[in-house]
Amino acid sequence: MKNYEETVGIDVSKKTLDVSCHLCSKHKVFGNDIKGYRSMLKWVKNQTGGVSVFYCFENTGNYSLKLSTYLSSSGVDYVEESPIKIKRSSGLVREKTDKVDSEIIARYAWLYREELSSSKSKPVVYQELGRLIGLRDQLVRGRAGLLGTLKEIEHLLNSPSTDTSCMVLRRSIDNLSKQIKHIELRMEDIVKAEPAMSATYELLLSLRGIGFVVACQLLYHTENFKRFDTWRQFSSYCGLAPYEYSSGTSIHRRKQCHYLGDRKMKSLLSMASISAIQHDPELRIYYKRKVEEGKPKMIALNNVRNKLLARVFSVVRRGTPYVVMNTYAA
Repeated sequence: MKNYEETVGIDVSKKTLDVSCHLCSKHKVFGNDIKGYRSMLKWVKNQTGGVSVFYCFENTGNYSLKLSTYLSSSGVDYVEESPIKIKRSSGLVREKTDKVDSEIIARYAWLYREELSSSKSKPVVYQELGRLIGLRDQLVRGRAGLLGTLKEIEHLLNSPSTDTSCMVLRRSIDNLSKQIKHIELRMEDIVKAEPAMSATYELLLSLRGIGFVVACQLLYHTENFKRFDTWRQFSSYCGLAPYEYSSGTSIHRRKQCHYLGDRKMKSLLSMASISAIQHDPELRIYYKRKVEEGKPKMIALNNVRNKLLARVFSVVRRGTPYVVMNTYAA
């Protein structure tokens, strides 16, 4: 992005966009809709005199999704950056307004323009898959809460089968279970509708510990393993990669995983690793060996998580299902 002559920072909120041009120091507010996007592009062109411009804004989930989709379809160059990177690069800021935020984003884009790379919106299939994954998680959490409530009430009553509260809870739980099943069927249809994604999905299921939910999450976060080049990059994204922490001669802590990462993916990989340890002889031996070496169990489990990710990427890159070697050992 180093060849651009101007940067435009956009602070995205639910209903409005605060837009600031960095070098010409102009600011204006537009609506967060198609009409507002068109007016914004026209206004920026008039203010900058038609010079090469790229836009920068924070990833704010659903609020910025429509904007990124519109800019991608219009062929406009933009950078969708992590909010924490912009915040930590802004220095000491005492004032907090949408206008100030847009100016900070424009300044960030200008200062780091040589390091930034152009973004693009996720394909529609991954957007729908992501929405279904998020909705399924919400319904599963809701069902778990109702199951806990039902269990407590049944423990208190002598005849819970005729109690109105228990009857209502059971009907709600059954309805949520049906909706979750319907969502899972739709997720499976989406995965199998794309030949490349379907082939990767079958390869992932050949690994012990990887089931339907983890496979769909891996496909979504990696965009069918096109977003990350190596398993180490994805391990860092999930918060599984240990990093050194030392300074001078007095501070030498043991390596730890950074707290920044995708916590949901980290949790799912933890459960997948526990399942793999139970059903995969190789990983079970590997885990026990690490524990016998004196490593804490959570560190040994993290080693299994990374080993499982390495297997996942190897299977996908190789294009052949995983084979348990102990099965064919002489």
